[in-house]
Amino acid sequence: MARVKGGKTSHARHRKVIKMAKGYRGRAKNCFRIAVQRVEKGLQYAYRDRRNKKRTFRALWIQRINAAARLHGLKYSTFMNGLKKSGIELDRKVLADIAVNDADGFKALAETAGKALKS
Repeated sequence: MARVKGGKTSHARHRKVIKMAKGYRGRAKNCFRIAVQRVEKGLQYAYRDRRNKKRTFRALWIQRINAAARLHGLKYSTFMNGLKKSGIELDRKVLADIAVNDADGFKALAETAGKALKS
């Protein structure tokens, strides 16, 4: 029986890794051993940052809501408390979008939140 060296399989595996390493600097893009290390590290970063992206966006939405709420004389926390007391259940993503794109709508929300806090 002939000896099988796995040329096709190895070549396919190498090609897959090199393809994933496209755009990397230096030998990391074309030298298999280095490319394997860089690709593995890149996948670790991608896994980690898919979670970090959610945190980052939430922080951005909160900053936008806070900025818009302060234009109407409310802090972020009091604005959110007022919305909760008035029964308005909008998430931070939607509130941030309203704050940026619909100033009149956000003003109405701020007034509603302010009234709920006073009563």
